[in-house]
Order: sequence, then structure tokens, then C-alpha cells
Amino acid sequence: MKEFKDKKVIQALLAEIEKKVRSLSSPVRIMEVCGTHTMTAHRYGLKRLIEKTGVELISGPGCPVCITPNEIHEAAIELITRKENFILTTFGDMTRVPTRKGSLQTIVPAPDSRMSIVYSPEESLEKARRNPDKEVVFFGVGFETTIPAIAMTVREALEEGLSNYAVLSALWLIPPPLKAIVESREIAIDGFLYPGHVSAIIGEKPYRFIAEEYGIPGAITGFEPSDMLLGILSVLEQKERGKAEVANAYTRVVRPSGNLTALAVMDEMLEPKDAYWRGLGLIPQSGLKFKKKYAACDAEKKYRLKIEWGSEDLPGCRCGEVLRGLIQPPQCPLFSEKCNPDSPFGPCMVSFEGACLIHYKYHRG
Repeated sequence: MKEFKDKKVIQALLAEIEKKVRSLSSPVRIMEVCGTHTMTAHRYGLKRLIEKTGVELISGPGCPVCITPNEIHEAAIELITRKENFILTTFGDMTRVPTRKGSLQTIVPAPDSRMSIVYSPEESLEKARRNPDKEVVFFGVGFETTIPAIAMTVREALEEGLSNYAVLSALWLIPPPLKAIVESREIAIDGFLYPGHVSAIIGEKPYRFIAEEYGIPGAITGFEPSDMLLGILSVLEQKERGKAEVANAYTRVVRPSGNLTALAVMDEMLEPKDAYWRGLGLIPQSGLKFKKKYAACDAEKKYRLKIEWGSEDLPGCRCGEVLRGLIQPPQCPLFSEKCNPDSPFGPCMVSFEGACLIHYKYHRG
């Protein structure tokens, strides 16, 4: 992968990008959808170099920890603090998200209950196997990249007759929020860099409506510096030709049709639902829920959780505006002082893919 970080290659691509921008009539604003793209741009110093060419990069809603609303976190907190003899598992970042009821990291579990950080959904299922006398719930969050693996644990649990395993799902689909952002007209976007990991699952087709209906160019890109620059160059070439499309600049990983096996699992087990996103509100058909056949492992139904949607972020937090690309993290008055990695006030300062954490880590001072 050395060639994707090669200084001469990067300089040549930047020069070509600058040349393309000069041929256009106005500066170009591109949203990198995925938080890992945001990390790449800042970690390698690309953001400032790219902006010198006349391209403005904007962070989008591609961090699953960041966009998961407080209400689901609070439902998880209710489970672990009120249910005895209970194990709640989740990814590490999810335990640090602050809500009105605290965070999963700070609450006190009910008697004989505990929180457990896992690195994969399968670890949660294994805990259910090893603890047949305890209820185990995996607080599962993710986009299309993670969803198939989460769904597979439910299938395995039912096949094995494990009645003590369930998933509290926070499963999100990437294309619908992009439509919501475009249709909101809050911010002018000239192009999208589509997430490579998600695209490895869903392929190219789910993004085509953005090009066909709204005339906005886009490119699927990987996560090395040259990957991002090739994606930007593709967007600029589309603008130069006056023809928007979904270019695949990550062909070494992404097939046009995606991962058919993973898509089949999702289609078999899950169905779309209208879902709330932090900062974006209710977005039609933007989430997934388990089909009736798998309801026994749906924690929301199993424990009759009543999740009241529509609450705002904690007072003063502007993560929602960051996720919509309306502001840069330092424009939030809480940034760095009241909200920092040691004491986060919003989820964008929690996640490795969160724009606020990335800005704090690479640009503070």
C-alpha cells in the first residue's frame, strides 16, 4: 500500500486537482460522508492541502456512534440499571456517549448485572452461550458494514435455541440521510465522497439517485491519502464534463453489485423503518428492524421498551450541526473546553470517527 501514501503521487494528484478547479467557474464543496475519510484527511494533513487547491471538504453523517440518538442510549441505560441478572454488551465508544441519564460508563448496574465491552457481535453471542442463567443484550450499532454480522448472531441464537440473547438495534442505512441533506438545502454540496466500507456491502447502485435526480457527482473511495484524492479528482472531472455519476475509485475492494451474500442476509432478516438520526431528525426508511420471524431476539420488543423520540442534544452541544456539515467543530462554544476527549459532552467528541475528536486530536492549538 506504499504507493497510496507516496509523496510524489500525492503531490501530482494535488496538482491535477488544482488544475481542474481552475477550469471551473467557482470553488468546489465536497462532503466526505464517512468518518474514516475525515480521519484520513486530517491525520495526513490533506485537508489543508486540498483546501489550498480550491476544494472545501465537509464532514458528513458517516459516524454511527455520532448519529445514534440519545433515546436509544437511554433505553440501554434503563435495561442495565433496572434489570437484575443481566449483561449488556456493546462497542467501547458507545459506553462513553453522554445523555440526560449519564453514560453507560458512569451508571451503576442493577444487582448481578454488568456492562461488557466487546469487539464483535459474535463475542456477545458467546457470552449468552457461557451465561445461560443471565439475559444478554447486545447494544448493536452500525451502518451496512456492520449490520450483516449483527444479524447473523440473531440467526445463530435462534438456530441454537438460545432464549437469553437479544439485540437492541441501532442499525442505519447511509443513502437516505444523504437525500435528506440534499433536500434540506441547508448547505450547497457539489459532490460526495461515498464510504468505501459501506460500498463494499451495498455496491454502486444505491447512490445513483443522487446523480440522476439531483445532478450531484460522487465517487466511492478508499481510505488511503491517494484514494481520497482520486475520489476528489473524479468528482471534479464529472463537474468538468457536466455529467454526474457514481464513480468507483475503490475497485480493488468495491464491486458494482456489492457483497451479494451480505445483502441476502440483510434482506432475509431485516426490513426498513423510518428512523431518527441525531441532528437530522426523522428520515424515512433510513433504519432497519428485525422481521417478525426474528422478533424473539429484538430487545425493543422482548423487553417492551418504550422509546420516546425527539429529544435534543444536551444543552449547548452542536453535534447535530456538525453532522449536517453546517459548522466545523471549533465553531461549537463547548469545543476543547467543556467538551474534550477526557470529558466529552457530545458523541462527536467520543468516537474515533467523530469530527470533533478528529479536530481536537490534529488541530488543537
